[in-house]
Amino acid sequence: MNRRVVVTGVGLVTPLGYEVETVWKRLLNGESGVDRITLFDASNFQTQIAAEVKDWNIGMIGEDPADWAHTDRHTCFAVGAAQYAMKDSGLLDQDFDHTRLGVYTGAGEGRQDFGLFAKMMIAGLREDGSLDYGRFVQRGMEILDPVRELEQEPNMPAAYIAARFQALGPNVNCLTACAASAQAVGEAVEIIRRSEADLMIAGGAHSMIHPFGVTGFNLLTALSTHNDFPEKASCPFDKNRSGFILGEGAAMLVLEDLDHAKARGAKIYGEITGYGSTSDAYRITDIHPEGRGAISCMQMAIESAGLKPEDIDYINAHGTSTSVNDRVESLAIRKTFGEYADKVPVSSTKSMTGHLIAAAGASELIYCLFAIRDQILPPTINYETPDPVCDLDYIPNQARKAKCDTVLTNSFGFGGQDISLVVQRYRP
Repeated sequence: MNRRVVVTGVGLVTPLGYEVETVWKRLLNGESGVDRITLFDASNFQTQIAAEVKDWNIGMIGEDPADWAHTDRHTCFAVGAAQYAMKDSGLLDQDFDHTRLGVYTGAGEGRQDFGLFAKMMIAGLREDGSLDYGRFVQRGMEILDPVRELEQEPNMPAAYIAARFQALGPNVNCLTACAASAQAVGEAVEIIRRSEADLMIAGGAHSMIHPFGVTGFNLLTALSTHNDFPEKASCPFDKNRSGFILGEGAAMLVLEDLDHAKARGAKIYGEITGYGSTSDAYRITDIHPEGRGAISCMQMAIESAGLKPEDIDYINAHGTSTSVNDRVESLAIRKTFGEYADKVPVSSTKSMTGHLIAAAGASELIYCLFAIRDQILPPTINYETPDPVCDLDYIPNQARKAKCDTVLTNSFGFGGQDISLVVQRYRP
């Protein structure tokens, strides 16, 4: 029989802050973390706004920032969120078997050093504009730091977290774009259910607010260009939506076998009961127009939890604020839930946080746990003009008190990866 898996610790580093209760309060107040880009000069970019993490550094968890000066931004976020989650769980003050603690992250690649790359390009350029690879490589050998290059590997956040907490169990990273941290949580749950670990630190981290990241998404026409009104630019499901807002940050959860949690007297936020993972098997950048992957993913998560669609009290949508995603996700919810789709409330917290890419799913799962705890649903802000093709209850602009014991949360990634999780109020 599969073991029950509960959440006993949570940690965040986000554009709305890094103290979980503060982030939750700001979400309920409908506050936006979107502003002008400050991490680089974006004045000549099509998109000049993003949701940056501000007023946080690694020193806030007791580290010397100088020792982490060459560590990638997203890795620092990941370690910070993991520290907060482990402290919240109470494990830092308790003895436990470290061989039964694992790490599963959904994290992206590190930031590129554009200055060094430019120097390599200049050294390698011939007069006719072609590239002399010999000179390019020679200059790279002279100026690149091999350790710094290693820091860009996607598994670095998991490695740093494992070293910090002596997590000697499974250590895995998945990079499935916007679905990554939700997938990491789902797979970590399965590891515990299979008795391969008793505890897992699971979640994700990403930071793509750099010239290549913004340029790439602009080329896909995926980002909003409403630069004059940053706080209004992310408007999921609204008829005037024009693209998502690039965010950054990290979210980590401590997942635990229920019996292990009870034995040590841990507080329990909720129980993860359902996990669905499917593929659109369609285009790399587009969700299937009929939502087939999203539909099967939600159905799988609900069925694996032993539930029916009408048992879901709230849906935390992927809700990116792109024209295609919001339309197709709305269609998929309607096909999955049938007549009940008109009754189940749906919202997108990305309207406030921006899209944290690999960290999005885990952060949104934490918001779902707090919705269950407080019996209040976060809103979709900036919802002003209804769209006929998005015809659900999106909890517009104001948080809503409501019965909330069972929640479905969606994460859909570029490449067609679809993840849904079901989390419920813990019942002994």
